[in-house]
Amino acid sequence: MAKKLYVGGLSYSTTEDSLKDAFAQAGTVESATIILDKMSGRSKGFGFVEMATDEEAEKAIEMWNGKEFEGRNLTVNEARPMEARPPRRDFNRGGGGGRGFGGGQRW
Repeated sequence: MAKKLYVGGLSYSTTEDSLKDAFAQAGTVESATIILDKMSGRSKGFGFVEMATDEEAEKAIEMWNGKEFEGRNLTVNEARPMEARPPRRDFNRGGGGGRGFGGGQRW
């Protein structure tokens, strides 16, 4: 069964292809994804690599965790499931009370 790895500390210029090629040294890479910022489209500096087997995933962790890749030291470990987060407040649509300062008293 495939195992997903978190890869942090990526250079902003790292591509999914270069990430996949690097991790292919440890075994079969099912997928390699770099997380992008929605607004700028620029890399957030981390991503995920899915290895074909648990053994290959362990080998990739040993091979790359703490090692340099494209000028940056990587953090590589088993990816955790995404945790549920509370909904974000939309500050553009109200939801707050304060309409100005004070209560209209004159001194």
